[in-house]
Amino acid sequence: MKRITILLALAVISFSACKDSGKASNKVNKENLNNALNRDAEIKKGTASIAFDNKVYDFGTVNEGDIVETEFKLTNTGKTDLVITNAQGSCGCTVPQWPKEAIKPGESSGIKVKFNTSGKPNRQQKTVTLTTNTEAGREVLTVKGNVTPKPKK
Repeated sequence: MKRITILLALAVISFSACKDSGKASNKVNKENLNNALNRDAEIKKGTASIAFDNKVYDFGTVNEGDIVETEFKLTNTGKTDLVITNAQGSCGCTVPQWPKEAIKPGESSGIKVKFNTSGKPNRQQKTVTLTTNTEAGREVLTVKGNVTPKPKK
């Protein structure tokens, strides 16, 4: 009986706490509502999509100590802005530069990659992983080739 009385008292308190002199609609931040509507309109357009001219660059044979540079061309083939939030090389010898601004649908840009062959003799294959707002969420580019070792002294 004591439990029923406690539950009844909690129910009365809960219902009285829900009474509010103002309407809930008066408490909605209009700016947040507009931001949500704009976001929803963008989402309805679909995801961004990347098309690369090539995802693998074979630099052939170079001498150890050379710095190999290339640029991967990309196009946003989606219906909303393409955003690349990060580009990470598989090691410190592979350094990418990527566009920090959004790429509009139909527009093109490039990812520049430098690979330092110092201390990297023989067959090499390094990757750059892009974090994007595409459906997959990430894209992988590859730089590969042969590095002729320095002559031993």
